[in-house]
Order: sequence, then C-alpha cells, then structure tokens
Amino acid sequence: MKNVKYLFLFMAILFLPFVVFADEEASSDESKEAIIYFFRGEGCSHCAEAEEWFKSIEDEYGERFTIKDYETWYDEDNAELMKKVAKARGEEDQATGVPYIIIGDKSWIGFADEYKDEIKEQIDKVYGQDVSERYDILKYVKSGKSAKKEEKSNSSDVVALLCVIVVCGLIIFGIYKARKNTN
Repeated sequence: MKNVKYLFLFMAILFLPFVVFADEEASSDESKEAIIYFFRGEGCSHCAEAEEWFKSIEDEYGERFTIKDYETWYDEDNAELMKKVAKARGEEDQATGVPYIIIGDKSWIGFADEYKDEIKEQIDKVYGQDVSERYDILKYVKSGKSAKKEEKSNSSDVVALLCVIVVCGLIIFGIYKARKNTN
C-alpha cells in the first residue's frame, strides 16, 4: 500500500509541469474580438468616410471588433506592410490604394455603401469563430511576431521536459537511497 502512495505522488509530480504550461497557453492574450486591419491614408476622403462609419456602428458592434489602423501615405513601414499583405492575399494588382480593409479571410479595396452590410456580416462571422480557427493575414506576413510566439512555445516545451527529467532523476535517486538504507 505504501508503494501505491508513492506511485500516485510520482504521477502527480511528473504531470505537474504540463498542467502549469497548458494553463499558460490557454490564457493567451488573444481577444474574442474580430480584428479589422484598416490601411488608410491621412487626408483620404474615402478613408475618413470608412472611419466615421466604423465609429457609427460602435454602439451595436463595438464589442465584436477592434481596428488595427495603419496610415500608409506618410508611414513607409505601413505602406510596405500593406504591399506585403496585398501580395500574400493575391491582391497586389488591385490593392494599390486606400482604404484597404481586411477582416478574417475577406477584404475590401476602397469604401462604398454596398460594402457596409458585407463588413457587418464578416465581423459577425469572425466574432463567432473560435480564436484559434481564425484566418489572420498578419500572422503570415509579419514573420517576427509569429516567430516569437513559436519561440515562446518551444521554450515552454523545453522547460517542461527539463522539469520531467529532474523529477525522474530525483525519484530514481530517492529509490536508490531508500534501497541502500534498507540493505
């Protein structure tokens, strides 16, 4: 009976690192809100119209979306990012102007009244999806962000493996000492 207690203690200690690291990944900083990537130009009348419209739907849809705003006319980095995003989506020939709006797997080049219902439907669709299942174009384009996230995940795996090895070593050492003392 005494050995069974030690077996349960061993199992609990062995799986503790995995439980701790699994909880750490589950509490990621990803939000349920749909991300709207909004590439715009300062002074662009269509961009201003789109911004006003997004503000006008905040009462009804505000908790369902967040806007990531990229000004491209005066910010070369944002302009380059827009080109990379358009190329990754296969829209480099069409997406030469602003506003360029991306929600999940859909995009709109320019802004017009007929886009409004489509945009609302896409916000609802993405908001209703599981965060891990969403299509996010910037995860494919911004290699720095996704590489850092992957690096963090790999380092957590290494730490968990080292913890298991140390715990197993301590248990084996304890068994060895216990047997030596009984002989």
